Amino acid sequence: MFHVLIDTCVWLDLAEDSKLTPLLLVVENMVRDGELELLVPRMVISEFKKNRDRVAKASAKRLSSHFQIVKAAVGKVGGPRRRTDQLLTELSNMSHKIPIVGGAAEGVLTRIETLLRNAQVIELSDGVKLAAADRALNRKAPCHHDNKNSIADAVLLETYFEAAKTKNAAGERFAFVTHNKTDFSQVNGNQKLPHTELAASFSRVKSLYFINLSECLRRINPSKVSHLMWEQSWEQEPRGLTELLKAEERLFRQVWYNRHKYLAWQIEKGKHKVVTEEDWKRKKNYQNTIVDTVWKRALASAKKTERQLGKGNFGPWDDFEWGMINGKLSAIRWMLGDEWDMLDT
Repeated sequence: MFHVLIDTCVWLDLAEDSKLTPLLLVVENMVRDGELELLVPRMVISEFKKNRDRVAKASAKRLSSHFQIVKAAVGKVGGPRRRTDQLLTELSNMSHKIPIVGGAAEGVLTRIETLLRNAQVIELSDGVKLAAADRALNRKAPCHHDNKNSIADAVLLETYFEAAKTKNAAGERFAFVTHNKTDFSQVNGNQKLPHTELAASFSRVKSLYFINLSECLRRINPSKVSHLMWEQSWEQEPRGLTELLKAEERLFRQVWYNRHKYLAWQIEKGKHKVVTEEDWKRKKNYQNTIVDTVWKRALASAKKTERQLGKGNFGPWDDFEWGMINGKLSAIRWMLGDEWDMLDT
């Protein structure tokens, strides 16, 4: 069994960096299969909660800012009008995906929160407080920098050391994983190794130091990491704005045409009447009637719609197919900003 303490910065980076996110599934599976036990100090949970909203909002905001800068630059540089318009259109397509791509961080953060909540939390002990204070007073790593308060890092480290001593039974192994190389790794040396003042507390077998979560997980079960990472190598690409608008237009025409054909059936059966504009105004019979000139234009529009949709793409449909078409139109319009069930034609 590997007991692993993952620094808060690593958890947050899993949500911020999409290239690292697949590692979360590996952690979840190893925890579920009893290969890995998370060491979770109370401080890690507090820091994670404090930074959660920032990370969730920053992901989409950062992408949006990049696109705005690029679009502004394209507008200033100029060039052939046609190529510039094509480029700006493509950038608009890509920027439409930002809420989807950026919003993925929220789901990752929720998964991390579940892992932390289900782990056994390590409370801060007096021994850890004293050991961390000693490091701070004597300027020992990770408190070796001038003008920087690293007491929280010292507490995290001493919590790990104490847990490793407490659970030190035969066959139990430990790992400390951080992205904070500045405070924990060697200075002017191999950053994959712990600071020289910390090196004696780590080893090559029993207690390991990592600045890369992937390397830590591969040490535990390399075949599982390879399998799960390959499983996640396929990534679903969100659709662009142009594709969504094109689909919305097609579905709009299909829904309109179906309603037109229903109205034509009602007119044929005498349930709906075609009248002159004068009769329509004089009788003020607005229900179950349509002005002849309006109906003439509707018939012409129907012929045009048939040509645009192509044979076999304008019905007739059974109830299930009709429901699917309406559902698709409603879903796409919701993606484009409308409320649910917006099916006006």
